[in-house]
Amino acid sequence: MIKRALYLLLYVVIMATWQTAAAQGETIVFTPQWTAQAQFAGYYVAEAKGFYREAGVTVKIEHPSATQSAISRLRKNECQATTLQLCQAMEIVDDGIPLVNILQTSMNNAMVIVSARGKDPLTQKGARVGIWNVGFGQLAICMSIKDHLEYEWVRFAQNVNLFVAGALDATLAMSYNEYYQLVQAGIEMTDKNVYRFCDHGYNVQEDGVYMTRDYYEQHREQARKFAEGSRKGWEWAAQHPEEALDIVMQYVDKDHIATNRVMQRLMLKEVLRLQVDRESKKREFRLRPDMVRMASQLMVENHMLSREVAYEELVSEK
Repeated sequence: MIKRALYLLLYVVIMATWQTAAAQGETIVFTPQWTAQAQFAGYYVAEAKGFYREAGVTVKIEHPSATQSAISRLRKNECQATTLQLCQAMEIVDDGIPLVNILQTSMNNAMVIVSARGKDPLTQKGARVGIWNVGFGQLAICMSIKDHLEYEWVRFAQNVNLFVAGALDATLAMSYNEYYQLVQAGIEMTDKNVYRFCDHGYNVQEDGVYMTRDYYEQHREQARKFAEGSRKGWEWAAQHPEEALDIVMQYVDKDHIATNRVMQRLMLKEVLRLQVDRESKKREFRLRPDMVRMASQLMVENHMLSREVAYEELVSEK
């Protein structure tokens, strides 16, 4: 009798677990495009505060490694979602891998060029300029070609050491990341030596969440739930930045990332600012057709795309 009762209890537990898994569907492995930092605070918050669970989706956050990028993981089906800048996503689509943007977080461009010795980057023809190994510099390359600057691009991995050491005339930086590294290193930032792309006709959106179209078409409801939980995470982070920062630092400490709370606080504040559209003054969480069109045309003109990538190719409904 006792054995039968135990079997019955075990059956109930198994069925409950199966029903929960069936309701939630398979786990979405999400790989941000970089190591743990406040740039991805909303996703960490969504996991820690249970927003994904409330939305009915199971999400596992796995960061890329030094040997395997986020997009490499996506191509190999080792993750189902990743963050990409808009220009990156268009390059991948042009390369024959259809993508779907399920959530857009960035509404403004964060890239800057910082020049040494107070010089205007636009007067430094032929300058040695630092650019990331992993990409992100598409607009800067377009600008340098358009303005006949003939920059010599020098690739760096992840920090500003080459520029601080004087080996470069200028360097690309993100306003939420390397910009503050340079400030902490004692580099003076002025309107003269800092060129902000968003202020010079290059205000193209950056980070959004992407899935391959094949995966999206088979898991539309899971994608919607993931986007819903992620958006709620970002909205909560905007309302509770210090508590969100506590969660970010847990991820940072777990992955042994060389940073500090001051740097991550500055990053989170700037990332949240960039999420507010300049025109509507709202956090819209949408891909803008006009920005897609502008970026696509720029990249085609400068031979970075073989054809224009249309807005309709990147959104869920074709």
